[in-house]
Amino acid sequence: MSLFDLDEGETPLILSFPHSGTDVPSDIAQYLSPAGQGLCDTDWHVPRLYDFARDMGVTWLAANVSRTVIDLNRDPSGASLYPGQATTGLCPLETFDGEPLWQAGKVPDADEIERRKEKYFVPYHQALDEQIARIKARHGFVVLYDCHSIRGTVPRLFEGALPSLNLGTNQGKSCDHSLEQGLSAVLVRSPYTHVLNGRFRGGWITRHYGRPKDGVQAVQMEIAQREYMDEFPPWKWHEERATALQSTLKEVLGGILQWAREEGASGRF
Repeated sequence: MSLFDLDEGETPLILSFPHSGTDVPSDIAQYLSPAGQGLCDTDWHVPRLYDFARDMGVTWLAANVSRTVIDLNRDPSGASLYPGQATTGLCPLETFDGEPLWQAGKVPDADEIERRKEKYFVPYHQALDEQIARIKARHGFVVLYDCHSIRGTVPRLFEGALPSLNLGTNQGKSCDHSLEQGLSAVLVRSPYTHVLNGRFRGGWITRHYGRPKDGVQAVQMEIAQREYMDEFPPWKWHEERATALQSTLKEVLGGILQWAREEGASGRF
């Protein structure tokens, strides 16, 4: 089983897909509960949604392992991303709706969590580190765009319906203000509801890697799944909705590349 798919591009832009994988090794799958077997919290179809970006010269890193095994977008120390709010951990124990993921007595213990970190978490982040270093060596800076989606209504995690497009920059700490403002302007022009640093202001990847002063820009886009698919099994893709959404996402990524061209020409990095 390949842990991830990696395609190296020539532009300064990296697309990361930490939650789109559906592979669960058999030695782990045998302990899943019925709810866990459904992999319901997967970021369904997100690589397909961004497939157009392969022709834009981006670097592509997509996990194949399910977030049920280990969450590649959580602090490896186990610290919560959103203290005081419901969320899932490094090795999640419950679905977003609070159902147990594991059979009774089969919850991963500390040793198992460490094993999964070494086998699945570390290789993904080593690959991401290597790509950041490669692109910085070529361009002097890099933009990391973390790709996500979620059901638009999850009462345990947030009230009401989530905006369609949720841009996170860790309250402006993970990228330059000019990049944040440029992307916000694209969302304002779009036909979709949107928010900047709302319920999802960036996961561990955005917060950990985003170091603008060191030339590493990082943003997260969380998309409400209703905009391109059915939000419940069998997770049906809707071509017409997806095509419309892709038009806006092309503008988002195009805006990043335009910003990168301008930054490269400025000689700031």
